[in-house]
Amino acid sequence: MSGRISIDLFTTLDGVAQAPGGPEEDTEGGFAFGGWQAPLLEASSGEQVMEGIRAMDALLLGRRTYDIFAAYWPNQLDGSVSDIARKFDEIPKYVASRGAPDLGWRDSHLLGGDLAAQLAELKARHDDIHVIGSIDFARTLLAENLFDQLNLWVHPIVLGAGKRLFDPDGPPIALELVSAEPPSDKGTVLLRYHSRGVAPETGDMTT
Repeated sequence: MSGRISIDLFTTLDGVAQAPGGPEEDTEGGFAFGGWQAPLLEASSGEQVMEGIRAMDALLLGRRTYDIFAAYWPNQLDGSVSDIARKFDEIPKYVASRGAPDLGWRDSHLLGGDLAAQLAELKARHDDIHVIGSIDFARTLLAENLFDQLNLWVHPIVLGAGKRLFDPDGPPIALELVSAEPPSDKGTVLLRYHSRGVAPETGDMTT
């Protein structure tokens, strides 16, 4: 039985997914709202995130997100977020990069070459693989239909500028909504989608 690749992203209502965690996470393009998610965190959405983390048996990351995670999580093994830190530390980490990054974090592996073939191998090896953050890499997975589930935590704020998962130039993607969780007390909604693997259909409402 083949495993599943899930993309996990925190976004604003207008689709910005850049730097939810902190001011210095990603300032590319002069982004001034790093840490926008922090005021909206609360228990129910946090438990949804933890449910996914407990189930995963591999991480699949882009280079930038890997560097951020590797600099932070190994130092949190005895801290207030130690459950997440220990989980991330114990499972394999796969990094998609065209370069030669330093993969010093335990059980980290470089992906290169034929991405589709390598992801098929990962799905044969693991049951529940998660892509967290990694906007540019997630765009590639969507464009090439190399994912199984898209999990979007949509927060009730609008930022305007910032990196988005869905590029204005496409490609067009048809998705199927498989669940919409009740909103958190602060208005965050978790939407889960499957890929339909086809382009969106069109019709004519004027006839």
